[in-house]
Amino acid sequence: MRKGLGIVGPALAAAMVVAAGAAGCSGDPAEREKTIREQAAKAAAEAKPKIEEAGRAVKAAVDGAKEGWENGEQKKVDLNAATVDELTELPGIGKHEARRIVAGRPYHDKHDLVSKKILSAAAYEKLKDEVAVK
Repeated sequence: MRKGLGIVGPALAAAMVVAAGAAGCSGDPAEREKTIREQAAKAAAEAKPKIEEAGRAVKAAVDGAKEGWENGEQKKVDLNAATVDELTELPGIGKHEARRIVAGRPYHDKHDLVSKKILSAAAYEKLKDEVAVK
């Protein structure tokens, strides 16, 4: 983002220098104003593509951040459908616990892991946010 905006800064600075230089010229005030306006318009026209490019880059970054925020939630492991290997990826679950989870199916609620004495309450606390019952 800084790189895209860095392109815009010099173009706007150049427009201001041109305007300041023109303002210092002697002569008719109306003519000076016209010159300043024309030079500023020219500088703005030259800067416009770079400003638009920077705007597109900012929009892409915002859209990416929004997508990441919305999709940032990790996909939950379905206790009724997950394989032993998928279950072993959960925190604190080894092959033995994974086989017990599979053997205890079906589950109506993820807390059934505790009520059916498949896992201890402490073990359940470690993975409760990563599992679901569908």
